[in-house]
Amino acid sequence: MEASNNTQISGFLLLGLSKEPKLQPFIFELFLSMYLVTVFGNLLIILAVSSDHHLHTPMYFFLSNLSFVDICFTSTTIPKMLWNIQTQSKVITYEGCITQMYFYILFAGLDDILLTVMAYDRYMAICHPLHYTVIMSSQLCGSLVLISWLMSVLYSLLHSLMVLRLSFRPTVKIPQFFCELNQVVPLASSDNFLNNIVMYFAAVLMGVGPFAGILYSYSKIVSCICKISSAQGKYKAFSTCVSHVSVVFLFYFTALGIYLSSAATHTSHSSTIASVMYTVVTPMLNPFIYSLRNKDIKGALKNLYLMPSIKDLLY
Repeated sequence: MEASNNTQISGFLLLGLSKEPKLQPFIFELFLSMYLVTVFGNLLIILAVSSDHHLHTPMYFFLSNLSFVDICFTSTTIPKMLWNIQTQSKVITYEGCITQMYFYILFAGLDDILLTVMAYDRYMAICHPLHYTVIMSSQLCGSLVLISWLMSVLYSLLHSLMVLRLSFRPTVKIPQFFCELNQVVPLASSDNFLNNIVMYFAAVLMGVGPFAGILYSYSKIVSCICKISSAQGKYKAFSTCVSHVSVVFLFYFTALGIYLSSAATHTSHSSTIASVMYTVVTPMLNPFIYSLRNKDIKGALKNLYLMPSIKDLLY
Protein backbone atom coordinates (compact mmCIF):
# COMPACT_ATOMS: atom_id res chain seq x y z
CA MET A 1 0.00 0.00 0.00
CA GLU A 2 1.42 3.34 -1.06
CA ALA A 3 0.24 5.34 1.93
CA SER A 4 2.95 7.96 1.56
CA ASN A 5 1.46 9.25 -1.68
CA ASN A 6 -2.06 9.32 -0.24
CA THR A 7 -1.01 11.60 2.61
CA GLN A 8 -0.18 14.31 0.06
CA ILE A 9 -3.76 14.52 -1.19
CA SER A 10 -5.36 17.81 -0.20
CA GLY A 11 -8.79 16.57 -1.24
CA PHE A 12 -11.04 15.63 -4.11
CA LEU A 13 -13.13 18.08 -6.12
CA LEU A 14 -16.73 17.01 -6.73
CA LEU A 15 -17.73 18.75 -9.96
CA GLY A 16 -21.44 18.23 -9.23
CA LEU A 17 -24.39 18.22 -11.61
CA SER A 18 -23.76 21.52 -13.37
CA LYS A 19 -21.06 24.17 -13.67
CA GLU A 20 -23.62 26.94 -14.25
CA PRO A 21 -23.86 29.20 -11.14
CA LYS A 22 -27.42 30.23 -12.06
CA LEU A 23 -28.61 26.61 -11.84
CA GLN A 24 -27.21 25.97 -8.34
CA PRO A 25 -30.21 27.42 -6.40
CA PHE A 26 -32.61 25.34 -8.53
CA ILE A 27 -30.54 22.18 -8.04
CA PHE A 28 -30.34 22.86 -4.29
CA GLU A 29 -34.11 23.31 -3.92
CA LEU A 30 -34.91 20.33 -6.16
CA PHE A 31 -32.63 17.87 -4.38
CA LEU A 32 -33.52 19.18 -0.92
CA SER A 33 -37.20 18.57 -1.74
CA MET A 34 -36.48 15.10 -3.11
CA TYR A 35 -34.36 14.24 -0.08
CA LEU A 36 -37.03 15.37 2.38
CA VAL A 37 -39.71 13.43 0.49
CA THR A 38 -37.48 10.33 0.51
CA VAL A 39 -36.76 10.51 4.24
CA PHE A 40 -40.33 11.40 5.22
CA GLY A 41 -41.91 8.78 2.93
CA ASN A 42 -39.69 5.92 4.05
CA LEU A 43 -39.98 6.99 7.69
CA LEU A 44 -43.77 6.82 7.37
CA ILE A 45 -43.49 3.25 6.07
CA ILE A 46 -41.34 2.28 9.07
CA LEU A 47 -43.73 3.94 11.54
CA ALA A 48 -46.79 2.41 9.89
CA VAL A 49 -45.34 -1.11 10.00
CA SER A 50 -44.11 -0.80 13.58
CA SER A 51 -47.38 0.73 14.90
CA ASP A 52 -49.81 -1.76 13.30
CA HIS A 53 -49.61 -5.30 14.71
CA HIS A 54 -51.39 -6.62 11.60
CA LEU A 55 -48.27 -5.71 9.62
CA HIS A 56 -45.89 -7.62 11.87
CA THR A 57 -45.29 -10.20 9.16
CA PRO A 58 -42.14 -11.18 7.22
CA MET A 59 -43.18 -9.20 4.13
CA TYR A 60 -43.55 -5.92 6.01
CA PHE A 61 -40.55 -6.64 8.23
CA PHE A 62 -38.37 -6.75 5.11
CA LEU A 63 -40.16 -3.68 3.71
CA SER A 64 -39.39 -1.63 6.83
CA ASN A 65 -35.75 -2.71 6.60
CA LEU A 66 -35.69 -1.67 2.94
CA SER A 67 -37.13 1.73 3.87
CA PHE A 68 -34.47 2.21 6.57
CA VAL A 69 -31.72 1.30 4.09
CA ASP A 70 -33.15 3.73 1.50
CA ILE A 71 -33.01 6.57 4.04
CA CYS A 72 -29.37 5.75 4.81
CA PHE A 73 -28.61 5.29 1.10
CA THR A 74 -29.68 8.79 0.09
CA SER A 75 -28.16 10.28 3.26
CA THR A 76 -24.68 9.19 2.19
CA THR A 77 -24.65 11.52 -0.82
CA ILE A 78 -27.36 14.20 -0.90
CA PRO A 79 -26.56 16.12 2.34
CA LYS A 80 -22.92 16.53 1.27
CA MET A 81 -23.99 17.73 -2.17
CA LEU A 82 -26.42 20.25 -0.62
CA TRP A 83 -23.72 21.44 1.77
CA ASN A 84 -21.28 21.97 -1.10
CA ILE A 85 -23.84 24.00 -3.05
CA GLN A 86 -24.73 26.09 0.01
CA THR A 87 -21.09 26.81 0.88
CA GLN A 88 -20.08 27.14 -2.80
CA SER A 89 -17.35 24.57 -2.24
CA LYS A 90 -16.62 21.44 -4.24
CA VAL A 91 -14.03 19.94 -1.88
CA ILE A 92 -14.34 16.62 -0.09
CA THR A 93 -11.42 15.32 1.96
CA TYR A 94 -9.65 12.07 1.11
CA GLU A 95 -10.95 10.46 4.30
CA GLY A 96 -14.44 11.83 3.63
CA CYS A 97 -14.42 10.44 0.11
CA ILE A 98 -13.40 6.95 1.25
CA THR A 99 -16.02 7.03 4.02
CA GLN A 100 -18.75 8.17 1.65
CA MET A 101 -17.77 5.50 -0.85
CA TYR A 102 -17.84 2.80 1.84
CA PHE A 103 -21.36 3.62 3.07
CA TYR A 104 -22.68 4.19 -0.45
CA ILE A 105 -21.56 0.71 -1.55
CA LEU A 106 -22.80 -0.77 1.74
CA PHE A 107 -26.36 0.50 1.41
CA ALA A 108 -26.53 -0.09 -2.35
CA GLY A 109 -25.56 -3.72 -1.72
CA LEU A 110 -28.14 -3.99 1.06
CA ASP A 111 -30.86 -2.71 -1.28
CA ASP A 112 -29.85 -5.33 -3.81
CA ILE A 113 -29.84 -8.26 -1.36
CA LEU A 114 -33.01 -7.22 0.47
CA LEU A 115 -34.94 -7.15 -2.81
CA THR A 116 -33.81 -10.75 -3.36
CA VAL A 117 -34.87 -11.74 0.16
CA MET A 118 -38.27 -10.13 -0.44
CA ALA A 119 -38.65 -12.13 -3.66
CA TYR A 120 -37.91 -15.33 -1.69
CA ASP A 121 -40.56 -14.29 0.86
CA ARG A 122 -43.17 -13.89 -1.91
CA TYR A 123 -42.18 -17.29 -3.32
CA MET A 124 -42.73 -18.98 0.06
CA ALA A 125 -46.05 -17.16 0.62
CA ILE A 126 -47.53 -18.10 -2.77
CA CYS A 127 -45.97 -21.50 -3.49
CA HIS A 128 -45.95 -22.87 0.08
CA PRO A 129 -48.80 -21.07 1.87
CA LEU A 130 -49.49 -23.88 4.38
CA HIS A 131 -45.90 -23.92 5.61
CA TYR A 132 -45.24 -20.19 5.22
CA THR A 133 -45.61 -19.15 8.86
CA VAL A 134 -43.49 -22.09 10.01
CA ILE A 135 -40.67 -21.60 7.49
CA MET A 136 -40.61 -17.79 7.55
CA SER A 137 -40.21 -17.58 11.31
CA SER A 138 -38.96 -14.49 13.10
CA GLN A 139 -35.61 -16.25 13.62
CA LEU A 140 -35.19 -16.93 9.90
CA CYS A 141 -36.25 -13.39 8.95
CA GLY A 142 -33.78 -11.90 11.43
CA SER A 143 -31.04 -14.22 10.17
CA LEU A 144 -31.70 -13.24 6.53
CA VAL A 145 -31.41 -9.54 7.38
CA LEU A 146 -28.26 -10.17 9.44
CA ILE A 147 -26.68 -12.15 6.59
CA SER A 148 -27.60 -9.33 4.18
CA TRP A 149 -25.78 -6.84 6.41
CA LEU A 150 -22.71 -9.06 6.77
CA MET A 151 -22.46 -9.64 3.01
CA SER A 152 -22.82 -5.93 2.26
CA VAL A 153 -20.28 -4.93 4.93
CA LEU A 154 -17.69 -7.34 3.50
CA TYR A 155 -18.48 -6.27 -0.07
CA SER A 156 -18.11 -2.58 0.79
CA LEU A 157 -15.02 -3.17 2.93
CA LEU A 158 -13.33 -5.02 0.06
CA HIS A 159 -13.78 -2.11 -2.33
CA SER A 160 -12.76 0.49 0.24
CA LEU A 161 -9.54 -1.35 1.11
CA MET A 162 -8.76 -1.76 -2.58
CA VAL A 163 -9.10 2.01 -3.09
CA LEU A 164 -6.81 2.68 -0.10
CA ARG A 165 -3.95 0.94 -1.91
CA LEU A 166 -4.15 3.44 -4.79
CA SER A 167 -2.20 6.68 -5.08
CA PHE A 168 -3.68 9.93 -6.36
CA ARG A 169 -2.40 13.30 -7.45
CA PRO A 170 -2.62 16.17 -4.92
CA THR A 171 -5.89 17.39 -6.47
CA VAL A 172 -8.34 15.09 -8.22
CA LYS A 173 -11.50 16.21 -10.03
CA ILE A 174 -14.39 13.74 -9.87
CA PRO A 175 -17.03 14.32 -12.60
CA GLN A 176 -19.84 13.42 -10.18
CA PHE A 177 -21.73 14.85 -7.17
CA PHE A 178 -20.35 12.17 -4.85
CA CYS A 179 -17.44 9.73 -4.60
CA GLU A 180 -18.57 6.91 -6.87
CA LEU A 181 -16.26 3.91 -7.09
CA ASN A 182 -16.16 3.60 -10.87
CA GLN A 183 -15.41 7.33 -11.14
CA VAL A 184 -12.63 7.41 -8.51
CA VAL A 185 -10.62 4.31 -9.50
CA PRO A 186 -9.79 5.49 -13.08
CA LEU A 187 -8.42 8.76 -11.63
CA ALA A 188 -5.65 6.99 -9.67
CA SER A 189 -2.07 7.83 -10.59
CA SER A 190 -0.92 4.30 -9.68
CA ASP A 191 -1.75 1.00 -11.38
CA ASN A 192 -5.46 0.22 -10.95
CA PHE A 193 -5.63 -3.02 -12.95
CA LEU A 194 -6.27 -5.17 -9.88
CA ASN A 195 -8.95 -2.74 -8.70
CA ASN A 196 -10.75 -3.02 -12.04
CA ILE A 197 -10.65 -6.82 -11.91
CA VAL A 198 -12.03 -6.90 -8.37
CA MET A 199 -14.60 -4.20 -9.16
CA TYR A 200 -16.05 -5.98 -12.19
CA PHE A 201 -15.95 -9.43 -10.59
CA ALA A 202 -17.70 -8.16 -7.45
CA ALA A 203 -20.25 -6.26 -9.55
CA VAL A 204 -21.14 -9.44 -11.42
CA LEU A 205 -21.33 -11.39 -8.15
CA MET A 206 -23.49 -8.82 -6.33
CA GLY A 207 -25.51 -7.77 -9.36
CA VAL A 208 -26.14 -10.91 -11.38
CA GLY A 209 -26.35 -13.23 -8.34
CA PRO A 210 -29.25 -11.49 -6.53
CA PHE A 211 -31.02 -10.73 -9.81
CA ALA A 212 -30.81 -14.40 -10.78
CA GLY A 213 -32.32 -15.25 -7.40
CA ILE A 214 -35.20 -12.85 -8.07
CA LEU A 215 -35.80 -14.31 -11.54
CA TYR A 216 -35.77 -17.86 -10.13
CA SER A 217 -38.24 -16.94 -7.37
CA TYR A 218 -40.64 -15.31 -9.81
CA SER A 219 -40.38 -18.16 -12.31
CA LYS A 220 -41.62 -20.45 -9.52
CA ILE A 221 -44.28 -17.92 -8.53
CA VAL A 222 -45.62 -17.66 -12.10
CA SER A 223 -45.68 -21.46 -12.32
CA CYS A 224 -47.67 -21.68 -9.08
CA ILE A 225 -50.10 -18.93 -10.11
CA CYS A 226 -50.79 -20.68 -13.41
CA LYS A 227 -51.89 -23.78 -11.48
CA ILE A 228 -54.56 -21.82 -9.58
CA SER A 229 -57.95 -22.60 -11.12
CA SER A 230 -59.95 -19.47 -10.26
CA ALA A 231 -59.25 -16.10 -11.83
CA GLN A 232 -59.87 -14.39 -8.50
CA GLY A 233 -57.26 -16.60 -6.83
CA LYS A 234 -54.72 -15.77 -9.53
CA TYR A 235 -55.39 -12.05 -9.16
CA LYS A 236 -55.08 -12.19 -5.37
CA ALA A 237 -51.78 -14.08 -5.56
CA PHE A 238 -50.29 -11.80 -8.19
CA SER A 239 -51.47 -8.60 -6.47
CA THR A 240 -49.21 -9.35 -3.49
CA CYS A 241 -46.19 -9.20 -5.83
CA VAL A 242 -47.01 -6.11 -7.91
CA SER A 243 -45.34 -3.59 -5.60
CA HIS A 244 -42.17 -5.65 -5.29
CA VAL A 245 -41.97 -6.26 -9.04
CA SER A 246 -42.34 -2.51 -9.63
CA VAL A 247 -39.50 -1.70 -7.23
CA VAL A 248 -37.27 -4.40 -8.75
CA PHE A 249 -37.96 -3.05 -12.23
CA LEU A 250 -37.17 0.48 -11.10
CA PHE A 251 -34.01 -0.56 -9.27
CA TYR A 252 -32.51 -2.87 -11.90
CA PHE A 253 -33.81 -2.07 -15.36
CA THR A 254 -33.80 1.73 -15.16
CA ALA A 255 -30.26 1.84 -13.77
CA LEU A 256 -29.10 -0.85 -16.18
CA GLY A 257 -30.57 0.93 -19.20
CA ILE A 258 -29.01 4.28 -18.30
CA TYR A 259 -25.66 2.67 -17.49
CA LEU A 260 -25.65 0.92 -20.86
CA SER A 261 -26.30 4.25 -22.58
CA SER A 262 -23.55 5.78 -20.44
CA ALA A 263 -21.11 3.08 -21.53
CA ALA A 264 -22.09 3.60 -25.16
CA THR A 265 -21.67 7.37 -25.16
CA HIS A 266 -18.72 7.56 -22.70
CA THR A 267 -19.97 10.86 -21.29
CA SER A 268 -19.96 11.88 -17.64
CA HIS A 269 -23.39 13.49 -18.16
CA SER A 270 -25.04 10.11 -18.79
CA SER A 271 -23.27 8.63 -15.79
CA THR A 272 -24.52 11.48 -13.61
CA ILE A 273 -28.10 10.89 -14.76
CA ALA A 274 -27.73 7.21 -13.90
CA SER A 275 -26.44 8.08 -10.45
CA VAL A 276 -29.35 10.44 -9.80
CA MET A 277 -31.80 7.73 -10.85
CA TYR A 278 -30.63 5.02 -8.46
CA THR A 279 -29.40 7.33 -5.69
CA VAL A 280 -32.35 9.69 -5.38
CA VAL A 281 -35.29 8.79 -7.61
CA THR A 282 -35.62 5.08 -6.76
CA PRO A 283 -35.55 5.49 -2.93
CA MET A 284 -37.99 8.39 -3.25
CA LEU A 285 -40.52 6.40 -5.31
CA ASN A 286 -40.40 3.19 -3.25
CA PRO A 287 -42.77 4.45 -0.49
CA PHE A 288 -45.26 5.67 -3.09
CA ILE A 289 -45.20 2.34 -4.91
CA TYR A 290 -45.84 0.34 -1.74
CA SER A 291 -48.43 2.71 -0.28
CA LEU A 292 -50.45 3.30 -3.46
CA ARG A 293 -50.61 -0.39 -4.38
CA ASN A 294 -51.14 -1.81 -0.91
CA LYS A 295 -54.37 -1.56 1.09
CA ASP A 296 -52.69 -2.73 4.31
CA ILE A 297 -50.10 0.05 4.16
CA LYS A 298 -52.74 2.66 3.32
CA GLY A 299 -54.84 1.49 6.25
CA ALA A 300 -51.84 1.56 8.59
CA LEU A 301 -50.91 5.08 7.42
CA LYS A 302 -54.48 6.23 8.05
CA ASN A 303 -54.42 4.75 11.56
CA LEU A 304 -51.02 6.33 12.14
CA TYR A 305 -52.39 9.74 11.14
CA LEU A 306 -55.35 9.33 13.50
CA MET A 307 -53.14 8.50 16.48
CA PRO A 308 -53.44 11.28 19.11
CA SER A 309 -49.66 11.66 19.48
CA ILE A 310 -49.19 12.08 15.73
CA LYS A 311 -52.08 14.57 15.43
CA ASP A 312 -50.66 16.62 18.30
CA LEU A 313 -47.27 16.63 16.57
CA LEU A 314 -48.75 17.80 13.28
CA TYR A 315 -51.08 20.41 14.68
